[in-house]
Amino acid sequence: MAVRSIAVIGAGVMGRGIAFVAARAGFDTKVIEPSAKAIDSARVEVDKIIARGKEKGELDDQGAKLAAGIAYSTAIDAAKGSDLVIEAVPESVPLKSDLYAKLAQQLTPTAILATNTSGLSITELAATSDRAPRFIGMHFFNPVHRMRLVELIRGLETSDETLATTEEVARAMGKETVVVRESPGFVTSRINALIGNEAFAMLEAGVASARDIDKALKLGLNHPMGPFEMVDLVGLDTRLSILEYLHRTLGEKYRPSPLLVQYVKAGRLGRKVGRGVYDYAG
Repeated sequence: MAVRSIAVIGAGVMGRGIAFVAARAGFDTKVIEPSAKAIDSARVEVDKIIARGKEKGELDDQGAKLAAGIAYSTAIDAAKGSDLVIEAVPESVPLKSDLYAKLAQQLTPTAILATNTSGLSITELAATSDRAPRFIGMHFFNPVHRMRLVELIRGLETSDETLATTEEVARAMGKETVVVRESPGFVTSRINALIGNEAFAMLEAGVASARDIDKALKLGLNHPMGPFEMVDLVGLDTRLSILEYLHRTLGEKYRPSPLLVQYVKAGRLGRKVGRGVYDYAG
């Protein structure tokens, strides 16, 4: 199946990043988001990515023109005619399932539905859609325009054609892919969750400061970001949600750190609110 048009549902950090790389690759790209405020924010951020890319010589005029051609809509029926829909809404099975029910009225039987979930069951989500064989996980990484990997996760009924098509789309976006048999947390989220949770446990125990823990992993283990820099970027609430799911499905070693839970209860959710482990208000 040839994919020409892509609809991205959700204009948050991940949705706008996915839309950027899709448009840059030449796909007819739409972003669908019920919040006009979120759409305005996405437009501004995409424009910044384009400007930085041109300034650094990483984006030529043609690429910039394609990326700037993203269409935005607050209406779900804008997904009509899309060959591939990539859902990038918050990590909630009921929220995603409700969205899939609405999309069922808009999509052709051949359209592929992909979810950007970082840990939820693809089989469970697929079962709430009307197209389990044409349902797959496409897990992108933040920032999408820089991170090279896309995890492709097959559900129980995901077809070989669906996998092959999404692999082709990811390659066109300039991404490398790994194929993962469905398992809670897949590969990256499962390992990241353990690292991040242990970092909070060490911080709570006073082993070292947050900055020194981050510095140790960057300089000693060659990680591009420290665990606290990473969680502030991803969102502490998102990380907590993933850990709670892994704790339920994989057992006690994934029990969320009490300090992480406390930070989330305090509203310290990361960069998106100006304060997480670190303070970004200044």
